[in-house]
Amino acid sequence: MQFIVIGRDGTDEKALERRMAAREAHLETAGKMYESGSWLYAAAILNDEGKMAGSMIVCDFESREALEKEWLDNEAYVKGNVWETIEIMQAAVAPFWAPK
Repeated sequence: MQFIVIGRDGTDEKALERRMAAREAHLETAGKMYESGSWLYAAAILNDEGKMAGSMIVCDFESREALEKEWLDNEAYVKGNVWETIEIMQAAVAPFWAPK
């Protein structure tokens, strides 16, 4: 099952600082998720000033419950209070991007 996950950072004055503190651990997890086939692609969401303010991930997990257990429960941006809101939507990834 494919999903689109949008995590939006907090907007307080320490938000970018929290993101940068958790970023290395987040990128390490991202690499592992990509290598395992769970993450198809991802991007940082930028604000009007061009600074990172959120994340968008297109991923593939057996279920929403698996997505939460295998990834979000251990995600550095969740544990580090970077993402203020998380939206999870089931998606249908185009055949040329979908896992085989």
